[in-house]
Amino acid sequence: MKGMVATRISQRLHEIEAAGQLRQLYLPAGIDLSSNDYLGLAHHPLLKKRMAEAIWRDGCGSTGSRLLRGQRDCFSRIERRFAKFKGTEAALYFGSGYAANLAVLSSFLESGDHAFSDSLNHASLIDGMRLGKAIKTVFPHGDTQALAHALDSSRADLRFVVTESVFSVDGDFAPLRNYASPIRESGAALIVDEAHAVGIYGEHGSGLVEALGISDAVFLSVNPMGKAFGVSGAFVCGPAQAIEYLIQRARPFVFSTAPPPAVAAALDAALDLIEDQPERRARVLTLARFLRGLLAGMGFAVSCEGSHIIPIVIGDNQTAVAAAATLQRAGFDVRAIRPPTVPQGTARLRVSVNAGLDEATLHRFACELAAALGKPAA
Repeated sequence: MKGMVATRISQRLHEIEAAGQLRQLYLPAGIDLSSNDYLGLAHHPLLKKRMAEAIWRDGCGSTGSRLLRGQRDCFSRIERRFAKFKGTEAALYFGSGYAANLAVLSSFLESGDHAFSDSLNHASLIDGMRLGKAIKTVFPHGDTQALAHALDSSRADLRFVVTESVFSVDGDFAPLRNYASPIRESGAALIVDEAHAVGIYGEHGSGLVEALGISDAVFLSVNPMGKAFGVSGAFVCGPAQAIEYLIQRARPFVFSTAPPPAVAAALDAALDLIEDQPERRARVLTLARFLRGLLAGMGFAVSCEGSHIIPIVIGDNQTAVAAAATLQRAGFDVRAIRPPTVPQGTARLRVSVNAGLDEATLHRFACELAAALGKPAA
């Protein structure tokens, strides 16, 4: 049996490699144009100082789940602060955004319910939908009319709409304001993953939900902290009763060892910076507009308006990998994104802009990109 398993594994790996989809682990090298550290907080001195102090005070590990011996005052304090930041009654902290999405969807989507998911939702949302017991409908990406029709056609008493706010690979926005009307009319509950929006959008930086003024239409938001906040974990924010229900029923919360307590100190420092230094997120968006304009002027199919995530769709897997390698040799850390992460034939470079960049660097990158793909530089 062991030999048979090994044979199958070898065959599957060969198939992945033949399809041009074999992934490799690379250390960070060169100018960062691939990470999610949008505000440059992962190495900020204040976060490192607060976290180091907390390690000496609270130790390295939490020693158990929060329902056993893993609960700490620092978790409750940061949850209260983050709920206030998001403008919700309560928040619950999970060890990762993936775990948070699995917890929310597996806990609230019960048999007889109907859940509607955007076709380009993140893998964690897709897997959470699979774990949930509701009827599932996938609607075309960002299609308000299709969603409204699907909601109207459903006979389920409880309906849930699940979407990202800023999509992680395409970098476009969910039309949340347009969704709000059919969601209110149908009585559906909107669950929004703000992974790539929290810390960047809104007057206070709490996300696209704040920026669009639709907080009243949102049931729960999931807010991962490994992106703009530069730390790790995720907060689920919403009504106090819903958060209490997650404490009672969410398996990724109940049966997981709590995160290291020192993480709460780093999150508190990140919140201080995001609230006190709005110029950081303003710079990210300004630089993103600059790069989008450059690329559009060079003939790339890139909109001049959009988020700080910019997809350069190439198509062929091997061509995308080769372009990424050329850019890496030129000193830019850019990675190729291939199926199954994206649909077949849409392999791409996912370029993400961060506050530590400048216009001269982005211009040099755009010229190197154009050369790598045989386009004339501006």
